[in-house]
This record gives sequence, C-alpha cells and structure tokens, in this order.
Amino acid sequence: MQTVFIIAWIILLTAFYSTAVIIASFFGKHGNLAHNVANLWAKALLLVSGIRVKAIGKSNIDPSRPYVYMCNHQSNADIPVLMGCLNVQFRWLAKAELFRIPLFGYAMKRTGAVSIDRSDSRAGLRSFKQAARTIRDGTSVVIFPEGTRSMDGNISPFKMGGFVLAIEAGVPIVPIILHGTRAVMPKKHLAITPGDVVLEIRPPIETAIYGRKGKARLSEDVRTVICTSFEEGRRQA
Repeated sequence: MQTVFIIAWIILLTAFYSTAVIIASFFGKHGNLAHNVANLWAKALLLVSGIRVKAIGKSNIDPSRPYVYMCNHQSNADIPVLMGCLNVQFRWLAKAELFRIPLFGYAMKRTGAVSIDRSDSRAGLRSFKQAARTIRDGTSVVIFPEGTRSMDGNISPFKMGGFVLAIEAGVPIVPIILHGTRAVMPKKHLAITPGDVVLEIRPPIETAIYGRKGKARLSEDVRTVICTSFEEGRRQA
C-alpha cells in the first residue's frame, strides 16, 4: 500500500513539475530556469520516496566550469538523486526512449537535454555535436557511460561516445559514484524502499593529456575510479 501511495504521488509531482518546467523554459537564459524547476521536482520526489542523500566531494568541482559528468547507473532513482543533489547547471545525455514519455519527455527536451538514439548512428552523431555545443556554451553534461541500468548490480562496460565528446570539447571528466540507489529501487521493480544513498564526486580527470588516440585509456582510467569507489562502498555497506 505504501508503494502505491508513493507511486501515485510521484506521478502527480512529475505531471505538475513537467508542466512547470515547460512554462519556465520560455523564460530565463539557456534553459537554466527550467533546470532549477526540475531540481525542485527531484527534491520533491526524494522527499516523498523517503530517499535520503548524502553528497560527498562537492569541493572537487568548480560550479562555474563545464565538465562531462560520468556516473554509474543502478536504478531509476539515479535521475532524481543527480537532479536534486548535484546542485550545478547541467544537461542530460539521455536515451531516446525517455523523450517519448508524454509530457515528461517534452519537459526534458525543453530543459536542453540531448536525446541519444543508439539505433541510428547518424542521429547519434548529431546528438553528440549538440552536446558539444552545450559544453562550449559553458554548461556541463551528465552521461551514464554504461548506456543503461545495470542488470545484476555490477558496473557494465562503458561506451566510447562520452569519452570522444569530452576529448573533442576539451573539458575534464568528473567521475560520480552512486551508492545505494539499487537498494531503494531495483531495475524492473516498481517498489520503492526508503533508504540512504551516497552521491560521491571524485576529482576531475583532465582529458587534454589523452588526445583522440587515447580515448580507450581514458575510458579505462575513468572506469577504474568508478569501479574502485563503487566496490569500496559495497564492502562498507
């Protein structure tokens, strides 16, 4: 019964804030106001769901500087946790399916989120060019380099597109590790279990020293940071 109550509230909050985001997107500059409204949506969802987030490592980033944030992907809860607690302006690089959700998908588009259609290589290339323009305009982007949520709780192999984007844009990659989101909302489950989550921000990794030919090594280095921190969090849980 509690899960039904929470889901009902999430649907209502998402509909309300999606509408608010769309309205806000016609005001402000570069979608920043719409992003701030979406931040309120995420905080409201976390509150209703009983998800308590502890953010560590915020001093590792400069909010005025653009980055490519790369985060492990364990749960649907990852999105409101990042949206509500990262507390910097950013735009999502998200799979195309999310943009097809009525109202919510249009709200995502109005915030400046970039749709990634992995089934269409040309469309994917256009998406990454759009993301590069976003970064050059001074706004960070967030990517789940695994491409989708983990099926078994382990960190899946990383896709290369985000690393090429970071190198081409000439910005650092900031590894982010989410601990505990799978426990509060596993993949393919509607049940939401109130609990504690940790959002860990690691120091930026400069991409300039890697160059285009070093994207595979860059991917390995970022993945090592994320996997090491994630496994350490598992041992401490």
